[in-house]
Amino acid sequence: MRFDHVGVATRDADALADLFGTVFDTPVAHRERFDGLNVTFLDVDNGYLELLEPRTDEGPVAGHLDARGTGLHHVALATGDVAAALDAARAVGVETVDDNPRPGAWGHEVAFLHPDSTGGVLVELVEHA
Repeated sequence: MRFDHVGVATRDADALADLFGTVFDTPVAHRERFDGLNVTFLDVDNGYLELLEPRTDEGPVAGHLDARGTGLHHVALATGDVAAALDAARAVGVETVDDNPRPGAWGHEVAFLHPDSTGGVLVELVEHA
């Protein structure tokens, strides 16, 4: 596995993208509307910053913002086989959020590992399309 991206929950992805672009020289690599979110990927040398802006007051990212405010939402690791990575995690007792891989942003297959089993960090497994 390798680092893929860090997800950041925000109420204004455009403003945060502009700030990061100015301060850190991180150009926008991809934007889309996905699963009730405005999603913006900023290109960094060895991965991405994924800005997650909910379009409604409901859903996991909106709940995260209500509970914790803007900030780190998840860390994503790329794998060649999300299903196998889920099986390997479960085999050593890691609790998963997803039973099976599901469609994610940018056309990727994804699955999440529960933060109770991963040191308090929500971990996303990503298989690039």
